Amino acid sequence: MINSYLITDPKFYSTELSNFSEKLKHSLVQHQPNFALYRDKSNSEYAEFAELFIDLCSAFNNTKSMLHADVQLAFALNAYGVHLTSQQFDEIKKAKALGLFTVISCHSERELLEAERLGADAATFSPIFATPNKGEPKGLAQLQRVVAKISLPIIALGGITTEREVKAVESTGCYGFASIRYFVES
Repeated sequence: MINSYLITDPKFYSTELSNFSEKLKHSLVQHQPNFALYRDKSNSEYAEFAELFIDLCSAFNNTKSMLHADVQLAFALNAYGVHLTSQQFDEIKKAKALGLFTVISCHSERELLEAERLGADAATFSPIFATPNKGEPKGLAQLQRVVAKISLPIIALGGITTEREVKAVESTGCYGFASIRYFVES
């Protein structure tokens, strides 16, 4: 089985702390993902939620906690790692110097090669399948090509909501799959 990567979204996990906690616990218990990312681009209490998120993930031996975009906060809260945006290639070396497992969002082969050159630990490649507001899907054939060509561990992202899609991306040899909806809808 490939690595699984849960990504939170306030639309599904709530912006109220106790509801967030309950919904996250349910997803962690039900799916036991290898990685979990706290992502909420508009929460003014991001640090407080991030701290709770890391504490909840630590109760699951198999789940490594990741924070979105904020290298310093990930380090300060002792998260396992950080997931950088595709605008943060210049943060890879800083994150690695702090000992953080570093994932970066990529949308092209050129970006994947740059992430590999800069020393990222892994990269998401997206969107693989149709996803609301995320552009034209890359598809399985393109995912398989980049997985075969690039040694950087690649995590498929985008439109992966069912076991059928998980099995399809697994067949490409990729390192893992990431999703928001798979972990709340399946």
